[in-house]
Amino acid sequence: MIKHPGSKTKTTTWVVEKAQVRPRQDQLTTEEPLEIRLVSPQKTVAVTMRTPGADFELAAGFLYCEGVVSYKEDILRMSYCVDDVDGEQRQNIVNVTLREGLNPDLQPLERHFYTTSACGVCGKASLEALRLRGCPVILPQPIVTAEIIYNLPDKLRAAQGIFNATGGLHAAALFDDQGQLLNLHEDVGRHNALDKLIGSALLSEQLPLSHHIVMVSGRSSFEILQKSTAAGVPIVCSISAPSSLAVSVAKEFGITLIGFLRGERFNVYTGLERISVFR
Repeated sequence: MIKHPGSKTKTTTWVVEKAQVRPRQDQLTTEEPLEIRLVSPQKTVAVTMRTPGADFELAAGFLYCEGVVSYKEDILRMSYCVDDVDGEQRQNIVNVTLREGLNPDLQPLERHFYTTSACGVCGKASLEALRLRGCPVILPQPIVTAEIIYNLPDKLRAAQGIFNATGGLHAAALFDDQGQLLNLHEDVGRHNALDKLIGSALLSEQLPLSHHIVMVSGRSSFEILQKSTAAGVPIVCSISAPSSLAVSVAKEFGITLIGFLRGERFNVYTGLERISVFR
């Protein structure tokens, strides 16, 4: 029986409180590398530190957001690597077989040979890369009320099962334009969680996400906006501040970017026209 790596890892920790020390069993968020390989041409396109779970969705979302695939049909098969010696699956390597005749430009993927859970490409990607891909400006719909936006953080947090157990990972959530939670993925990295979310939408043929809202825990980085742009997401929300490059991407591609979403308050950095403040 193959043992799959779990999203949580048990550990013993020592609690120091009021000059007393006591041991306690705790759970940590699992962080392990995932290598994404193309079968033909045979090439490793990324190695990322991630939380195990939804690995195929992560691989599909990554390849879509990088322009390697455009449709579900572009991916013929995904499987874990099988060791040539003992025949066991290696759960940290995903092999992806693309459809025959698909010859994507893999040169831009060189920057992803190793990405950390904390910051993805660490600023090596650029706004120019999105322009060259020909990503369209997102249409001005939908318009949502401020009340819908106010309620998103509580819905995200309530659905974060692994976070509630470990307190140590991020989430990306997909909502419809009425604020109904449709899907959520957790990972030690925000960009991985969003790849899983977009990969799930790709494999279920729901792209583009042109009438949806994406919310991420933490901050909005360039990579979060790059992936949201590729998926056609019109509204992106986060609990913390966006980076300057994230604002530039949102402004250029017509995304409503919301930050510091806490309680009945948030900042709109771009795309205010999509937010209705009237009750």
